[in-house]
Amino acid sequence: MAVVSRTLEPDPTGAEQTEPTVAREPGLSHPISAGVVTALVGFTSSFAVVLTGLRAVGASPTEAASGLMALCVTQAIGMLWLSRHYRMPITLAWSTPGAALLAGTGLVVGGWPAAVGAFIVVGLAVTLTGLWPRLGRLIAAIPTPLAQAMLAGVLLPLCLAPVTAFRDSPAAVAPVVLVWLVLLRFSRRWAVPAAFAAAAVVIAISIAFGDGSLDTSALAPTLELTAPHWTWQALVGIAIPLYIVTMASQNIPGTAVMSSFGYRVPWKSAMTVTGIGTVLGAPAGGHAINLAAISAALAAAPSAHPDPKRRWVAAFTAGCSYLVLALCSAALATLVVAAPPGVVEAVAGLALLATLGGSLAAAVADESDREAAVLTFLIAASGVGILGIGSAFWALVAGLVFRLVVRGVRPRPRTP
Repeated sequence: MAVVSRTLEPDPTGAEQTEPTVAREPGLSHPISAGVVTALVGFTSSFAVVLTGLRAVGASPTEAASGLMALCVTQAIGMLWLSRHYRMPITLAWSTPGAALLAGTGLVVGGWPAAVGAFIVVGLAVTLTGLWPRLGRLIAAIPTPLAQAMLAGVLLPLCLAPVTAFRDSPAAVAPVVLVWLVLLRFSRRWAVPAAFAAAAVVIAISIAFGDGSLDTSALAPTLELTAPHWTWQALVGIAIPLYIVTMASQNIPGTAVMSSFGYRVPWKSAMTVTGIGTVLGAPAGGHAINLAAISAALAAAPSAHPDPKRRWVAAFTAGCSYLVLALCSAALATLVVAAPPGVVEAVAGLALLATLGGSLAAAVADESDREAAVLTFLIAASGVGILGIGSAFWALVAGLVFRLVVRGVRPRPRTP
């Protein structure tokens, strides 16, 4: 506590008197509320992307809902342990770029079981990254413009969804876009959650007037386990790009965000916890959990608590909140199934616009890698697969080869 002084009324002699008072520091209400906001914003702003990605690689509505619940539970447990053990506001999240990657990849040879097998491989690779630093340096050696260009190419079709959905169903999509636009002006962090709330109203109206139906039997949360299967197409087309995107777009930026607030993330423990969590959640449909990047600032910033040593309570509260949100996974998935065509896709596209913008900016920032990045972006955005392998993998390969060839034949400047 800090001791300050306040001025009293002057005494009869004219001398000014002061009385010590106590300035109270904020209690636990600040970090607790920050933790709840962190969980709500992280969940509502991107769960539609997760459901879209899992359905794209073959999950049924029940399996996708199970995957969403598994992601909530595993990242919640990871946050509870990491924040309590290290007394740091370490927040975890599901891989939103990874879910977008799945949406762009689509079905692979082996179907949903092969996708589950790929998720397990990603978890093992993340764990190995924490235990073997050389693997982490290898991932860091991938040129950032190419990794970001691959991600931008994957995101582009999803971000175009609001445009095509508005063309096909303007009455259903217009309220969603309008609410998003208004909230973007006044409270940017709540823009996407508000857009989903508007979408929920649109879905409710659609059901009420008989344009849709709600399966009430699917509202209760259930865990749907799938025996993993491994195919080389899924390993190359899903596991490798998902691992690269998760590391380059989530884990590495997540440590940078924490560092900006004065925290040094325990890399080995964080990678081990998120890797093992991914492995355990994969049979239930969870694709990947990782360090939070964007939402990490909500729990680690001074707004959570002036004392950096007490902000870990915000991350701990976020973990508790995700356990509660896990119970809503089946109901939300059922609501998504009942939605009019294009509504949920529009919400997912709006949620990814900021990520797309950041990826494009990072992809073309370095002029020396700009052509390779543009090539990578175009191939990833094309959605063209070869040999049963999605475009994301081939985009990265093409970009690396192009970069090697161009830099190899570039003439060296002559010394005067």
